[in-house]
Amino acid sequence: MNVTRIAVEDRTGFLRRPDHRLLRLLALVGLVALWELLARIGWVPALFLPSPLGVLREGWEMLVTGEILVHLSASLRRLVLGFAIGGGLGVVVGVTVGFFAVAEAIGTPLIAATFPIPKIALLPLLILWLGLGESSKVAVIALGVFFPMAINTYAGVRQADPLLIRAAVAFGARRWSVIRKVILPSALPMIFAGLRLGAGTALLLLVAAEMIAVESGIGFLVLHAGNIMATTKLMVGIVLLSLLGVVSHWGLGRLERLAIPWRAG
Repeated sequence: MNVTRIAVEDRTGFLRRPDHRLLRLLALVGLVALWELLARIGWVPALFLPSPLGVLREGWEMLVTGEILVHLSASLRRLVLGFAIGGGLGVVVGVTVGFFAVAEAIGTPLIAATFPIPKIALLPLLILWLGLGESSKVAVIALGVFFPMAINTYAGVRQADPLLIRAAVAFGARRWSVIRKVILPSALPMIFAGLRLGAGTALLLLVAAEMIAVESGIGFLVLHAGNIMATTKLMVGIVLLSLLGVVSHWGLGRLERLAIPWRAG
């Protein structure tokens, strides 16, 4: 197949990714409809599975009273701080370990030894070190984001084209210029892959952290509602977590298309 034919097929959309947004929307609507049907038929008691309309009404009441905003703002504050700290440190460490031989010799075994440790298992130790306040919650989220970011950034740096690096050095580029203009652009796809992994991990650790010694947050809402058997309110918390996951996925996708336009399908 010659270049002209490839260009024609690409313009006609043959080589482009099909747009499945309608199918995704239909799948989501179908899931909610099935959920409502099961609730209306009564196969599952409302105590165990409230209807979507009931969850929507409960969510609206919590929004009017301001309860949702209290929990959501507390969770977002912890989530954004932990994600920013862990993501920033992960990129710095990943670039350093991937670019400098001495840092790679020291950092690779340390990351390999500490990465398999479940981060939630470190929460009691973080509470002992940092106390029961916000610091321990933010720290465990930051740890969960740090490792996928560091590992993916390291992999992205190692995949950079050596010819481009040599060419930049030959033209007189210093180390910082090579990192900024060659290494980081080459590593961006892997960095965004780490961001996606870190976003999911951050949500999991957020919920776990907010179940210990807090009075607000989505994790607290889910735990408290479960303890008093308020299933509808519990489902509101789960829906909020799902929406946060969807928003983070969509936001990172948009940011990736802006930062790496040549990879947009």
